[in-house]
Amino acid sequence: MYEADDPRAKLATAGQGDGPSSAFGNSTYARYYETPPQEQASDHKDWYTRGQNFVVCYSEVTAGARFERKGQVDEYVLLLHDRDMAATVEANGEVQEVTGYSLTIIPPGDSAITVKADGRIVRLISTQSPDVTAMAPNGDNYAGSHPQIPAFEPWPKPADGWKIRSYSLDVPDEEGRFGKIFRCTTFMVNVFPAQGPRDVTKLSPHQHDDFEQCSLALEGYYMHHMRWPWIANQHEWREDEHEKCLSPSVCVIPPKVIHTSAPTDPESNVLVDIFSPPREDFSDMPGWVLNAADYPRP
Repeated sequence: MYEADDPRAKLATAGQGDGPSSAFGNSTYARYYETPPQEQASDHKDWYTRGQNFVVCYSEVTAGARFERKGQVDEYVLLLHDRDMAATVEANGEVQEVTGYSLTIIPPGDSAITVKADGRIVRLISTQSPDVTAMAPNGDNYAGSHPQIPAFEPWPKPADGWKIRSYSLDVPDEEGRFGKIFRCTTFMVNVFPAQGPRDVTKLSPHQHDDFEQCSLALEGYYMHHMRWPWIANQHEWREDEHEKCLSPSVCVIPPKVIHTSAPTDPESNVLVDIFSPPREDFSDMPGWVLNAADYPRP
């Protein structure tokens, strides 16, 4: 379903998609710009949206805001997309100054993020942390196990042990590479460069058999299109979805649902795709995962 010049056309999973099921799960469209935060303090406002294995924590902050995790069970991710943002990250006695336009992976244990400028930050935390998971207002979509998604299994630990790892997003674009992809034991994050509106004659409808995709819009707006497979029971057929989401917003796409997203703002659109755990097909593409040397593939 990809155009021939789309880098994803070479994926081993590009042709998959047989065997629709009667249970797909539900989509989520979380429009943070029109809903109140789930948490609010004098120096931060926080919105939460979950998937089966992950929680997106989007925060508007002022300098000095501090986010602590005690006894964190697994790695989590800090995304500072704005260049004028900065933070101090502490973890298990280690301290690192983190600049803007970066992605930082924070190890298990005790940690803290202290924000050093006004702006916004994004934290990605797995659903192995019940206190964070409970904050997401779309939790009713995830009562019990998911019929299409295997039980969560983290990827192997880094060979040189747990530590803070920060990566600049200032990575030159490269023909044939799909975005800017980083992975850890719990997440894969693909940060796309800013782009104008998409040519609607070159969309890329496709589906994923056994994992969700989370698309976080940070600039501009996106049209998210989803088509649910027909199954034998017509009573379970669903209408297509065509949802306009401004930024900031999150769209969670269930497995087996045909989908494509179109950046639509005439000036600048920025999308971040999030997967938990990491995708094997992206990991199998040489050169796609920019920090692959730090994290072994299963």
